[in-house]
Amino acid sequence: MDELIDILDSDGNKTGKTALKSAAHRNGWFHQTVHIWFYTNDNKVLLQKRAKSKVIFPLLWDVSVAGHIGSGEKIEASALREIEEEISIIVLKSDLQKIGCFKSIQKHSPNLIDCEYHHTFISKLKLDFTALKKQDSEVEDLQLKSISEFKRDLNDSEMQKLYVPHSKAYYNLVFKAIEKTLKL
Repeated sequence: MDELIDILDSDGNKTGKTALKSAAHRNGWFHQTVHIWFYTNDNKVLLQKRAKSKVIFPLLWDVSVAGHIGSGEKIEASALREIEEEISIIVLKSDLQKIGCFKSIQKHSPNLIDCEYHHTFISKLKLDFTALKKQDSEVEDLQLKSISEFKRDLNDSEMQKLYVPHSKAYYNLVFKAIEKTLKL
């Protein structure tokens, strides 16, 4: 879906300009997204396989829930909206723990450049996995994977091809935040 988003400068500050998401990607303009990583008490994370219809990284495993922040939308409101849209659960703002905001630049092609600031949260998955209902236009599949197995996959050159290529520092920060919350 093409939506109106706020344009940022390279330091992550709002410029006062807005554009359609497609224009921001075509022109490499910085904008905001939300990433929400759900975890369970038994040290697993919820992974989303991106829909085959996605232009960017189709059929690769990624963060539990992610999406663009609409123009003028509050960061947490965007996170809660995306969670409800993509996996059909309602969580409270108090269930979200922000772990950082990460600058990401990925040039997919001359006409598709992702320049984003990912506002990243972790949240405990309080419902049974079977209660999740994926949004078919965005999500191909969902799975719970142990953090230890996920780490092994990311360190294996063949297995890591199955995942969206976020930086190792980003993944490690997510793992560390979840493990700290679980006191592992």
